Amino acid sequence: MAMAGAHLTSTAAPEQPSIFEVLAQESLMQAVRPALRHAVKVLAESNPSSFSLAWRRFDELYLLLDLLLQNHFLSHCGASFSENFYGLKRVSRRRGLPVGGTTRWRSLLLLCLAPYLRAKLEATLARQRDEEDFSIRVAQTRCQRLYRTAVAAYPVISSAWQAWAFCQQLLFVFGGAGTHNPLLWLAGVRLARLNARDVRDMELKSTRTGRPAEGSLAQRAWWLAAGAAQGVAVSLSSSLSLGVFFLQFLEWWYSSENRDTMKTLTSLPAPPPPLHLRRDSPAGRGKDDGPGRGVADCPLCCGPRTNATVLSTSGFVFCYRCVYAYVKANRRCPVTGYPTEPQHLVKIYTPEG
Repeated sequence: MAMAGAHLTSTAAPEQPSIFEVLAQESLMQAVRPALRHAVKVLAESNPSSFSLAWRRFDELYLLLDLLLQNHFLSHCGASFSENFYGLKRVSRRRGLPVGGTTRWRSLLLLCLAPYLRAKLEATLARQRDEEDFSIRVAQTRCQRLYRTAVAAYPVISSAWQAWAFCQQLLFVFGGAGTHNPLLWLAGVRLARLNARDVRDMELKSTRTGRPAEGSLAQRAWWLAAGAAQGVAVSLSSSLSLGVFFLQFLEWWYSSENRDTMKTLTSLPAPPPPLHLRRDSPAGRGKDDGPGRGVADCPLCCGPRTNATVLSTSGFVFCYRCVYAYVKANRRCPVTGYPTEPQHLVKIYTPEG
């Protein structure tokens, strides 16, 4: 047992990391994304007019930030941000040389685009399931049917990928593979520990400014953009070095076990009804109020509500067809602007219905 357990913490090559080190660096970036997503969601709920666009485009904004961060660390440290944080580097799988050229760009694409595409596919799959539950059936073209078939096949592909990753980790633990992750294998690299020479090389790179004093305008603009990206990457690295424990705490706090507590603490307050819907207000007794206008009218079509449906995020009641089309297109409440999804539509059953 001791001989087998030794593979968990040490290997034949002294520079090869243990399974605990490689899994710890993966969990770091997995904790950063949910923390930033929750922060943007809180801002969008508190001020929808200013931050609703950031919430709707969070995946694209995070992809841009991730590209800047990972490109900086791959260029200066030969590793991703989380790998460098845990004292690891990327080397070629066969020769053990530092990453560069094609290998670096391949690593950058797999580091950033693979999680982005996976998040988009999972969001599309969840939206398709919601539409099937609440949907109004419409005729579909051949391309739409092919698209729905491809999305339906994603769970099978995802399960096969997870099985491959699990087998790769088992082989890595018992010394049968040099990489623990299929993405590293596809990039043609493996992880190794940093040594004293690597640290000295990184310090030399950080001291070289290389400012083009007499270059062209395009060269100066490129240098300024690269300097700004480097500053953002270094600032983020320094802040995350101090906030790793806080990120792990957030991941635990907003886990499935604490979901009820999270909903209680972050639930939205019920907004007051607009003045034009109050019977006792001057606006509610204006000349526009007739036999067909009142509290039973839909705020979107301004007519009597049919198939009344309430938004659980705001409490306002609409016609089902009106609010479903609006929420599907805009992803927010038409009255309050709160971020809303189709699953927030709740059917109202009345004795007359």
